[in-house]
Amino acid sequence: MDTKIIDEIAMERAISRMTYEIIEKNKGIENVVLIGILTRGKYIAEKIQAKINQIENITIPIGFLDIYNYRDDIEKNHLHDDETEIGFDIVNKKVVLVDDVLFTGRSCRAGIDAIMEKGRPLNIQLAVLVDRGHREIPIRADYVGKNLPTSKTETVKVSIKPYDSKNEISIIKKEI
Repeated sequence: MDTKIIDEIAMERAISRMTYEIIEKNKGIENVVLIGILTRGKYIAEKIQAKINQIENITIPIGFLDIYNYRDDIEKNHLHDDETEIGFDIVNKKVVLVDDVLFTGRSCRAGIDAIMEKGRPLNIQLAVLVDRGHREIPIRADYVGKNLPTSKTETVKVSIKPYDSKNEISIIKKEI
């Protein structure tokens, strides 16, 4: 059973709030770059980039990170084409890693490992649209759109345009 928690308007507000927090924490956007974790993190990063452009009138660099080869929670039994697209140097940059849902922390850890292979940034900050708790490793987001405490029997589903047909966040309760 799906229960809609956040609609399109609330999602846009959350992304706007996160964007302002990124600008404030970094005292502007000098040396800030965005890297979205594929798949939905890419689209959230694009929305943050557009909002920064609207606020600061500057387009900051954006890249997309395929973490498949860095994951420790899936069995890798087939070849995978790396879809990472980072067309800029990350050395001495403030990297804002963007993902849709923070759960166990394993995807974010994989993202950090992938970034560190590309160079040594000044720092890595984490922006997530939803933090649902239940960490397995010590990862904490710097920017959170919505804290959404859940049980382990629930799934958080982020739908975001243009990847999905709508912008919303739902909780799916698994039948036991």
